[in-house]
Amino acid sequence: MYHYIKDFKNNRFPNIKGLDLELFTQQIEFLQENFNIITMEEVIEAAYNKESFLLPEDAALLTFDDGYIDHYTNVFPILKNRGIQGSFFVSAKPLVEQKVMDVNKIHYLLATADIQTLLDDIFSILNRYRIEGYLIESNENLFKKYAVKDRFDTNEVIFIKRILQVGLEEKLRNMIVQELFNNYLDVSEEVLSNEWYLNLEQINCMKQAGMYFGLHGYEHYWLGELSEDQMKEDIEKALNYFDGIIDKNSWVMNYPYGSY
Repeated sequence: MYHYIKDFKNNRFPNIKGLDLELFTQQIEFLQENFNIITMEEVIEAAYNKESFLLPEDAALLTFDDGYIDHYTNVFPILKNRGIQGSFFVSAKPLVEQKVMDVNKIHYLLATADIQTLLDDIFSILNRYRIEGYLIESNENLFKKYAVKDRFDTNEVIFIKRILQVGLEEKLRNMIVQELFNNYLDVSEEVLSNEWYLNLEQINCMKQAGMYFGLHGYEHYWLGELSEDQMKEDIEKALNYFDGIIDKNSWVMNYPYGSY
C-alpha cells in the first residue's frame, strides 16, 4: 500500500511522510525473495473463480495510490526491470484541472509549517468564518472530536488532517485549505501539479509495459461521507476520464482513505 516514494534528500518537500527510494528498493528485494508477487488480473480471476483458480501461497500485491510522478520516475523502472507488476490508483482531478488535491495540500502544509502555528491559524480562520455567519462547532469541541492520535501522528496533526479532510462541510474545507496553501507555500498550484502527478502519456507508457491501473475517484473524497448520488457522480467522472485506460465494465477501486 505505497504512496510517496522519493529521494527525500533531493526533494522540494523533504519532510513529507513517505518511503525513501533506497528503502523501497530493499523492500521489493525482500518481497521477491520471500513472497509470490501477483498481478491484479490474478486477484480478479481468483475473486470470480474461487473454486477453480487459487492464488499462490504467500501472495503479495503491490499497490500505489494517488498517481504521483514518483510512480513513473522511481517505481516503474524498478518493477519493469524485475518483471513484476504494480497496480496504480490515480485520482483524475489533477490531470483534468491541473489542480493540487486538497489531501496533498494538507501534506505540504504539514511538511512545511510549524504545527502549533498552523493549528493557531486554523483556529483563527474558523473564528473568522463564525463571525461571518458559518455554523461551526467551537474550536474546543472540534478538537475533542477529531484530535485522536494514532501510531503515526500526534493529536495536533490528526486534528489538522481530519478537520481539513472531512470535519467541515466541503465548500468551507476547500476555502480554508486554499487560504492556508496560499499563505504557507511559495509555489503556484499549477507548477506543483505538473511536477507532482503522473500525466496521461506516462500512464499509457506504464500500462503498455504491463502495469495495472484502477480507480481512485475523481476528487479523492472520503466516499463513505458522501450521499449515494455524490459517490456515483465522483466515480463516473473518473471512469469517463480514464476511458481506454480503465475498462468501464471491469474495474478495481482503491478507496481514498480506506473510506467506503
